[in-house]
Amino acid sequence: MAEKETKNKPKDLIEPVPEELIKLEEELKVAVPEISHAKSYFRGREPRDPALERQRTIDAWIPKTALGKLVKGGKVKDIDSILDSHRKILEPEIVDSLLNLESDLLLVGQAKGKFGGGKRRAWRQTQKKTMEGNVVTFSSMAVVGDRKGHIGIGYGKSKETLPARAKALRKAKLNLIRIKRGYESREEGSTEPHTVPFIVEGKCGSVRIKLIPAPRGTGLVVGDECKKILRLAGIQDVYGVSKGQTRTTFNVAKACIEALNKTNLMKL
Repeated sequence: MAEKETKNKPKDLIEPVPEELIKLEEELKVAVPEISHAKSYFRGREPRDPALERQRTIDAWIPKTALGKLVKGGKVKDIDSILDSHRKILEPEIVDSLLNLESDLLLVGQAKGKFGGGKRRAWRQTQKKTMEGNVVTFSSMAVVGDRKGHIGIGYGKSKETLPARAKALRKAKLNLIRIKRGYESREEGSTEPHTVPFIVEGKCGSVRIKLIPAPRGTGLVVGDECKKILRLAGIQDVYGVSKGQTRTTFNVAKACIEALNKTNLMKL
């Protein structure tokens, strides 16, 4: 009977929450905003903040190389000085602390079958025949850039898709290069370079990609995967000519990076 009485108890008679607990909860939210942000993320109310996660990784980073210690200590503040001196970057946190990068995954092929549904996927699945059976591995390719002339691609392979993507993203930061941008025709009042400075060509395997300067407003007249690389590199207008087995996405990406890297042959 006592249980029924408590269940049927009117709402007016329920004890309210003490004001002290309410104030304490508000103080905690103000003092530690990350906790409330994480709770709202797991509840699905608010998307994850990449800038906050990037700052957390930088703060928790313990450098192991001499270059990393210089960057962590604030003695090296420019990524261009590192690239010009041809110093090897062995820690991705060095790039994260000096540049605000954007990342994207290259779509490799088309997933078919019961669960694929004909959707484009960002990983490639391979199988190795062994005595124990088929060993499945996944490979992925990521591209990073700041839209201001810095670009990098990376290739990752693992037994699962998520570690393969993480490896590809890490290697893309370690393979960062700087390219030179130019003008097809320099207009008055426009100081932002928008295209490649001259005709460049890159190759990988059977794939050949030629990038030709284009006037402002033309856009990226190239394949979809090359568009991702050129946008993150800061190229807004370009004509592209491709030859060979262009369905091989990895070779297309490598050929596009080689063509962009040849812009450094220009002497200013």
